[in-house]
Amino acid sequence: MSQTPSQNAPSTERIGRKTEIGVVTSDKMNKSRRVEISRLVPHPKYGKYTRGRTVCYAHDETNESHVGDTVEIMETRPISKLKRWRITRIVRLGSQRALGGEGESAVRDAGA
Repeated sequence: MSQTPSQNAPSTERIGRKTEIGVVTSDKMNKSRRVEISRLVPHPKYGKYTRGRTVCYAHDETNESHVGDTVEIMETRPISKLKRWRITRIVRLGSQRALGGEGESAVRDAGA
């Protein structure tokens, strides 16, 4: 009935934590991002779909994500007053970064 050390070791994946995919709408804070999660919700009686959104504040330790990026966020312990999520990966770069520019600085340099 003895277990091997590999069975006792904690896994790197978190089990039972919610993950969502959303778009970064603000990166003005240091190590924090505002992420919007869009959803379509049918009306209970008429069935017409309406757009809804949920705003989450997520922790980004390395400041890698920027406005327009699609990111995956995972539930975590409370980090601050608003932050209850953590960015796990960048799913897709935003349109500005995908074209090779780094936001406004690339536009400014091109005009000079």
